[in-house]
Amino acid sequence: MFNKKTIKDVLRLSLPAVGEMILYMLIWVLDTMMVGKHGGQISVTAVGLSSEIIYTFINIVVAMGLSVGITSLVARKIGANEKHKAEEYASLGIACTIVIAFLISLTFFVFSESILKLAKADSQVAYIGAKYMRICSIGAFFNMVQSSFNAVLRGFGNTKTPLKISFVVNIVNISLDYMLIFGRFGFPELGVRGAAIATTTANVCGLLLVVKYVFTNDEIKPRIKYIKNYSIKRFRELINLSIPSSLQEGAFSISRLINVFMIMLLGNAAFSANQITTTIESLSYMPGWGFAVAATTLVGQKIGAKDYKKAKEYMNICLFFGTAIMALIAIMFFVFPKELITLFIKENEKQVILLGASCLAVAALEQIPIAISMIIGGGLKGSGDTKSPFIVSVISNWLFRLPLMYYFIYLNRKPVVYVWRITAIQWLIDAALLLVVYKRRIKEWNQEGMNITKK
Repeated sequence: MFNKKTIKDVLRLSLPAVGEMILYMLIWVLDTMMVGKHGGQISVTAVGLSSEIIYTFINIVVAMGLSVGITSLVARKIGANEKHKAEEYASLGIACTIVIAFLISLTFFVFSESILKLAKADSQVAYIGAKYMRICSIGAFFNMVQSSFNAVLRGFGNTKTPLKISFVVNIVNISLDYMLIFGRFGFPELGVRGAAIATTTANVCGLLLVVKYVFTNDEIKPRIKYIKNYSIKRFRELINLSIPSSLQEGAFSISRLINVFMIMLLGNAAFSANQITTTIESLSYMPGWGFAVAATTLVGQKIGAKDYKKAKEYMNICLFFGTAIMALIAIMFFVFPKELITLFIKENEKQVILLGASCLAVAALEQIPIAISMIIGGGLKGSGDTKSPFIVSVISNWLFRLPLMYYFIYLNRKPVVYVWRITAIQWLIDAALLLVVYKRRIKEWNQEGMNITKK
């Protein structure tokens, strides 16, 4: 059905990317798991709410914004055999990230407690969460800058190095989590603060490792000359590509954050159940995300080389494998929801476990639509189209998900399982619309390929 070499190309890029993101998500997952076992639902709520806020803005501005622009432009210039331009885009992207990351981190450090109170956290959750957020805001800076360096590597087709670095980062995080949260091996028992210190230390290690690799081994290096004598045209191209991608993530993440604030109104048990379900599901995103990274890089390189037939083939293979793997995850969510939730909370928290199990069973329904949305979105961004995914995200999140959440959760205080029913509908709409866009794009690529053949 598919060419073996093409499949190998996809797996070579996607599997390390899947592994990398699973390892990075494990930082959040293990923080939530260990904090839940140590302090129960109050600690889970404090860490969960703080993490949601921090990672929402990291994803909007950098991870799914500037980093996507960097990967797409570097991939296309590599495909067009223009290495110097790839280095120029990499240099500008990293410089932009450093400035933006500093401003975001400073904001979280200074206004942590005010931000949590604005999110309707009660005094106890705000007090504990502010401690966590202040420490993690420092690590967030290193995390964002590392994300831009990883984006350069992915654009060149190197997903193995970010995977290796993420493995080291996880070892550091897991070790420090265990020692500092529970007070093992002579360390003080710090609970939530220990989780924050572990995460921040791991993020610092991650950036140091990727910087060392890029400047000693990588073929594409950021260069000061491109920053000092920056090209307005190149900078505009980077921003024009990054902003729609940021806005797409913003349309999704901000609506989700508003939903989180609404869920706070249902009480700590409902919020903890939702947070644990979200944490578990965040791992299920990773196959979709990994194949989306492969689609962005491979489609971008082939579009840069004007090989439209190969671009379509790469996209289809990414879709096939990504949806197949996430279908298996859906079965696991449906069959073992209670067992998975129990891993994250004390066994006497019966209400949280029952609510979380109901939510996770519903989350099984959205796994395939999520895979379709992420992978098609990744391929479109690689081709230079970041606007279509943004428009689709606005429609599915702001015209469907948010109004339904407002009616059922904010006005009528329905059980937290309604959140997941609504989210499943949103992902179905998102996937259906992106499939329509992709079919149109295939027609355009076919036409471009025919025009090149005629010439």
